[in-house]
Amino acid sequence: MLEPWIYPALTAVAVLTGFIDAVAGGGGLIMLPALLFAGASPIQALATNKLQSVFGTAVATRNYARAGLVNWREHKLVIAFVFIGAVAGVLLVQSIDAQALELMIPLLLIAVSLYVLFSPGMTEEDAQQRLSERGFAPVGGLIGFYDGFFGPGTGTLCTTSLVALRGYGLTRATALTKLLNFTSNVASVLFFALGGKMLWLLGLCMALGAMLGGWLG
Repeated sequence: MLEPWIYPALTAVAVLTGFIDAVAGGGGLIMLPALLFAGASPIQALATNKLQSVFGTAVATRNYARAGLVNWREHKLVIAFVFIGAVAGVLLVQSIDAQALELMIPLLLIAVSLYVLFSPGMTEEDAQQRLSERGFAPVGGLIGFYDGFFGPGTGTLCTTSLVALRGYGLTRATALTKLLNFTSNVASVLFFALGGKMLWLLGLCMALGAMLGGWLG
């Protein structure tokens, strides 16, 4: 059972991570260790992180859409691949032994942190398109799979992929990243919930913070 102070403390952390996710992605690199430190099991931490994140990405996606920066109808194929990939990732991670997961998560956090730290710089200028929308769809599926399986750093991975492969400028790539991240979060929440892995009260408290952070971002 979690200590009472955990709820307001992690809600405050969720404000920060929601802001980071809305601006650039990578908030899970802070939130996931915080959940583990609070006493959640690895699979509970992964599931509950998705629950709070889906609210923050929903707010950020809405704000980008209202600004005219993203239109889901233009990206229906990629969205479908991301959703299917995320479902596959959630199903796989739930099948892994708890002790193995405890060993994997710190290694994944270190690897993703290094990627975020050393990922290439990006600009607002659109560049040469290397893949069409259809060609990018399988890449979106792999990103969705990663987000369902683990998650932290998905925003940075998706944004850099859109810049490098689709030729998007930074703001345009970030806006589409929020839509795709929201898609993978919805899929993850649904299938983690079906697996009974969610800390609902904590996740919903954190969701309030994530929504505030996403709106500010």
